Amino acid sequence: MTQPERRLLTPEEYRQAQNSPEFTELRRRFRRFAVPMTVAFLAWYLLYVLLSTYAVDLMNTHVFGNVNLGILLGLGQFVTTFLITQLYVAYSARRTDPISDEMRGRLEAHEFAAKEDPR
Repeated sequence: MTQPERRLLTPEEYRQAQNSPEFTELRRRFRRFAVPMTVAFLAWYLLYVLLSTYAVDLMNTHVFGNVNLGILLGLGQFVTTFLITQLYVAYSARRTDPISDEMRGRLEAHEFAAKEDPR
């Protein structure tokens, strides 16, 4: 069974897709997740750096054995990264992937191609 020949998309088709209400909604949903998470993570990272620099005694607080608060907060940075990744995967699967899958199908079917004037 042979694959049908695929026609390349034109710049106009990409512009039509970009100007579509679906793409606007896709962008809005992505930003609704990405911006707050980015701000929260950067604030958390900056807090860690500032505590490491200016609150040395606090960061040296022993929690158990040779493990201090600084080490636990540093490991927390890694945990936070993985947590945000998992949250994004779940959010994306629920809120953005259905729209992007539908748009990809429409693009591949060239439904965003400019309609010719029937005159």
